[in-house]
Amino acid sequence: MKKEFKAESKRLMELMINSIYTNKEIFLREIISNASDAIDKLHYKSLTDRKIKVKKDDFNIFVSIDKDKRTLTISDNGIGMNKEELEKNLGTIAKSGSFDFKTENKKKENIDIIGQFGVGFYSAFMVSSKVEVVSKGFKEEEAYSWTSTGIDGYTIKKCEKENYGTDVILTIKDDDKEYDKYLDEYNIQNLIKKYSDYITYPIKMEITKSRPKKDKEDEFEEYKEIEVINSLVPLWKRNKKDIKQEEYDTFYSDKFFDYEKPLTQIHTAAEGTIEYNSLIYIPSHAAYDYYSKDYEKGLQLYSNGVLIMEKCADLVPDYFSFVKGVVDSPDLSLNISREMLQQNRVLKTIATNIEKRIKSELLNMQEKKEEDYLKFWEAFGMQIKVGVYNDFGVNKEKLQDLLMFYSSKEKKLITLKDYIARNKDYKDIYYACGNTTEQIAMLPQVEAITSKDKEVLFCTDYVDEFVLKTLMKYEEKEFKNVCSDKLDLDTEAEKEALNKLNEKSKDMLNLIKDTIAVKDVKFTNKLKNHPVCLTSAGEISVEMEKVMNSMPTQENINAEKILEINESHPIAKKLEKLYKNDKEALKEYSKVLYAQARLIEGLPIDNPTEITNLICDMIAK
Repeated sequence: MKKEFKAESKRLMELMINSIYTNKEIFLREIISNASDAIDKLHYKSLTDRKIKVKKDDFNIFVSIDKDKRTLTISDNGIGMNKEELEKNLGTIAKSGSFDFKTENKKKENIDIIGQFGVGFYSAFMVSSKVEVVSKGFKEEEAYSWTSTGIDGYTIKKCEKENYGTDVILTIKDDDKEYDKYLDEYNIQNLIKKYSDYITYPIKMEITKSRPKKDKEDEFEEYKEIEVINSLVPLWKRNKKDIKQEEYDTFYSDKFFDYEKPLTQIHTAAEGTIEYNSLIYIPSHAAYDYYSKDYEKGLQLYSNGVLIMEKCADLVPDYFSFVKGVVDSPDLSLNISREMLQQNRVLKTIATNIEKRIKSELLNMQEKKEEDYLKFWEAFGMQIKVGVYNDFGVNKEKLQDLLMFYSSKEKKLITLKDYIARNKDYKDIYYACGNTTEQIAMLPQVEAITSKDKEVLFCTDYVDEFVLKTLMKYEEKEFKNVCSDKLDLDTEAEKEALNKLNEKSKDMLNLIKDTIAVKDVKFTNKLKNHPVCLTSAGEISVEMEKVMNSMPTQENINAEKILEINESHPIAKKLEKLYKNDKEALKEYSKVLYAQARLIEGLPIDNPTEITNLICDMIAK
């Protein structure tokens, strides 16, 4: 006699099939997880009842395919179900026998229930036209079958089954060729490896193989062989001291299809309020699509060895998106949705801990394995810099110790901590920006400051100055651009002498300023042998102007530029002479000097024809 599902159960099944489980292939994960649960229950009983003579080694899950009947069968030798339990667990959608068992025994240890008969079980109807569950409870005399073709209802009747346990027999749909893959031996093996590789009981299949025929080596025959498909104990659940580095590296290459060894791995077994195991790798190079919009960050997320999500983005922040690895926690529900994960307290706690471990490992690498850290920085340094700058600098303090910049003294990349350690007497941290270290080294302002044996950080990435502006300070020392008008290295006597010279030459300097349309023009004492340079006033530097104007926007950004003239260069005397005798010639010289300063800074010249003509006229005189 057919029984009907309750009205709300019909609706729930319909919603679940059409909405919740958009990825049909997870049905196999759900049923295998239920089989594992059933074995767990019997195993637990055997530990608490000495009369039950069952060993853990006796347990297994068997998956078989019958292409002629279009059936896929998942069998287990777990605790099984009697008639009432079939009715209770399968007759009402979302009724969870496993959940009840875990709740009843929540104070007892060694219970590892990963799934729930209920919503997950009904995912089978996404690929099946009929589902039959044949079960015999442990120590029960009779077996029963539960059969359903979907929301129209189900039947329960007595049947024959020799041993205790459960067989879930799925008749795969035949209305679309899409479903044929669930009768394909190779595909089913792959799904087991993908979702259920670390179930703690062997998952067996009868595999079709071929071998040469006897006495006919050029001909082959097929034969069947039973194999264990899953790996049983995941590497991340093993004790670290028992794992060789080769095993870590092999797991990485097999799991993430990267045949270059990772720089390091972080293996964690956390116990306490929240339990989880994780194995996270820092790659030695960026993935081919890492800096593209197609790249997906995230760690594989498991619940007791069963894959919940291929890439859980919520487990790692964007600035650590390069890491690869797995996280496995018994505190996460197997049936949790992507939306629920985003709000999950357990997941957030795990993510916070993982973030701290990654940073700690990178700092350790920086200190003890300099070559490895330089490899890391070459591959992922830009991501760390962007992480400092993004979100208005909310993560800057977390990331500042990971930063590296090229040193004018060391002629190599150094950390901010390195810079501070050997320059404790500095009032500020000095930096300069440009396309290459060679170009930066030749800037007049840089030459002037390095000639005083000062160390300057060279910034060659477009984001560098934005990063330093975001940081503002490091260990109470401010970042100062040597190409800024705010740089102050003069003594009081030098400042006073320079102020007097600028005041005395005020009229001439104003004429030059009006001619070339800049924020200001002034004499300087910091240029050594160079005649002129450009500095900037305000928050936008000349280098930032270049970067922002190279972006595909209609906005035109202009730094407030200051033309600085070397007070001790012969050009200073020439300008004073022209101001007295030929102001029109002074204007022409001013334009050429300004063009020269722009070229030094890598800025375009607005009217190159006018400038080249002026230069030719000057040469010809």
